[in-house]
Amino acid sequence: MAKLVLFLIVLFSVFSPIVQSSSEPSSQPQVIPLLSGRPPRVVRCRIPFFRRCFGVRHVCPPLCPFNCFLDCPTCRPVCNCDFPGAVCQDPRFVGGDGNTFYFHGRKDENFCLVSDNDFHINAHFIGKRNPNLTRDFTWVQSIGAVFGSRKLLIAAKRAATWDGKIDHLSLALDDIRVNLPTAEGYTWRSHTSPRVSFTRTGPTNKVVVEVEGMLRINAVVVPITADESRVHGYNITDDNCFAHLELGFKFYNMSNNVDGILGQTYRPGYVSKAKVGAVMPVMGGMHKFLSSGLFATDCAASRFGQLGPSETINNNNVNMHASMQCTNMPGAGMVCRK
Repeated sequence: MAKLVLFLIVLFSVFSPIVQSSSEPSSQPQVIPLLSGRPPRVVRCRIPFFRRCFGVRHVCPPLCPFNCFLDCPTCRPVCNCDFPGAVCQDPRFVGGDGNTFYFHGRKDENFCLVSDNDFHINAHFIGKRNPNLTRDFTWVQSIGAVFGSRKLLIAAKRAATWDGKIDHLSLALDDIRVNLPTAEGYTWRSHTSPRVSFTRTGPTNKVVVEVEGMLRINAVVVPITADESRVHGYNITDDNCFAHLELGFKFYNMSNNVDGILGQTYRPGYVSKAKVGAVMPVMGGMHKFLSSGLFATDCAASRFGQLGPSETINNNNVNMHASMQCTNMPGAGMVCRK
C-alpha cells in the first residue's frame, strides 16, 4: 500500500503543471501557437446591437488562423473567404447563392464585379503567365467603386518582400487619399452624402469600408507566400510577392437586375453557370465583364444608371445571409443553408 501511495505522489508531481488551472479569466479565448510560432488571430463583435455577442472574443478557425471575422448574428468566427460575397485567392468567389466558383480573367485588365443602378464595382487583376497553362495566374490588386458622382479606391501596394508590420493598403475617396493611423478600431467618416466610413480592423493591412445604405467591404492585403507559390506553381520571385486583396462584400438594397461576376449571383432565381461540385468550377464570359478602366462603367454587363420602370428594388437582402451557415463539400464547392 505504501508503494502505491508513493507512486501516486510521484505521478502527481510529474504531471501537476499540466492540470494546474490557468490564471487567465475563463472569458479569454485559448490561443494555441502554430508551428510558425504565430498565434491565431482573435476577433470580436463590435456591433452593440448584438448584446449577447458584443465584445465576445473568439479565435480564428484552423482553416483560416489569421483571416476571419466574427459574424455577430451567430456569434461565430467565419473565414473571410468562406462567406457569401467573398473574393479571394486566384480569384475564388462565393456567390450570393452560396456557390463557390473561380473567375481567372487576365492579368493587367479590369473586370466588373458588381453593377447595379446605384453603384458599380470593378477589380484590377495582377498576375503571372504560366507557360504550361492557357491562362494567367491572377489576383485582385485593387477595386474601384462608383456611386453617383463619387469614387472609392481600395488597393494593395506593390511589395518585393512581405512585412506584415508595414501597411500595404492604399485608400482614396473622390481622388483624395485617405490616411488612417495604424491603430485597430480607428474610424474616419466623410461628411458628404452618402456617408462613407473607413475602419481599421487591424493595425495594418485590414480595413472595413462602408457606403451608407449601399454596401460594406471587408478588405485585407495579403502576399503570395513561399508555400503557396510552391504548392500551386506560381513561381513567385524575390522581387515581387504579389500583394493582393482578399475581399468580403455585403450589399444593401440591390435591384433584381444586378449584374457582374459576383453581382449576378444575387439575382432572384439565379442559376450558376459554373459546374457546382467540380474540383475547380470556373465562371466563363470574360469579355462580358471586361472594363476599359478601374472606374469605367462600360462593360457589357453594366447596369449602372439603367433602372427601368418595370424593375423593382429588393429590400430584403440586407439580412439575406445574416444567418446563413456555409460548409465545405468535396472539390472546391461550398454548401450554404439558412
